[in-house]
Amino acid sequence: MSDVQIHGPEVMPRSIVIEADATFFNRHEGVCIFHAPKIKKVLTYAFIKSETALIYWSLRNTIEQRGFIVLAVVIDGRKGVKKVFADVPVQMCQYHQLMILRHYLTMNPRLEAGVELKIICKDLCGVSRSVFELRFVQWCDKWADFLKERTYNIDEKWRYTHRRLRSARRSLMTNLPCLFTYQDYPELEIPNTTNYAESIHSKMKDLLRVHRGFSPELKRKLIQEILTN
Repeated sequence: MSDVQIHGPEVMPRSIVIEADATFFNRHEGVCIFHAPKIKKVLTYAFIKSETALIYWSLRNTIEQRGFIVLAVVIDGRKGVKKVFADVPVQMCQYHQLMILRHYLTMNPRLEAGVELKIICKDLCGVSRSVFELRFVQWCDKWADFLKERTYNIDEKWRYTHRRLRSARRSLMTNLPCLFTYQDYPELEIPNTTNYAESIHSKMKDLLRVHRGFSPELKRKLIQEILTN
């Protein structure tokens, strides 16, 4: 953690829902932010070289020492981060889930099972938990035997034939408990995506692209200016 410097603007402490998200400008330079969508403010942030649960622990500790109480959090599903917020409602960003599924299914799935799963997930952001879970369970039951199919090589070693579909299914099974948390706690007004934080990331990247000739120090000052306004 010696490479991580934690910063944050002055915001009056309160009970709050946060979006916790990180982005990278290149392979080893990035920033992790805790953003409060209700007040549209970044509470704290850290310049990072890699994204780890320890960074999220440190940022949470920082805002809680300042008097903030985390009511709920929206995350992108990074491994280990959920444990940092095990004591509060956690919402998995539905947009990130769709991007994960797109990676496994592609934009144009060629298998019927993939086409059906893509259709089911297209409505992820607009249906209730019960409706989505029912459709997903029905899909899993329908294609259970298909997803068990194996391909053997000449050495009689085997692998699952439809590995990408199995990965898509596993991703949904893993994240499903947190995909509709915002519906379980309507009084908290939890966003179902990290879109507010993502818009800040996009703004930073756009400005850095325009000012590519800046030194690392000037780039960092530019980022700090964006995050503290």
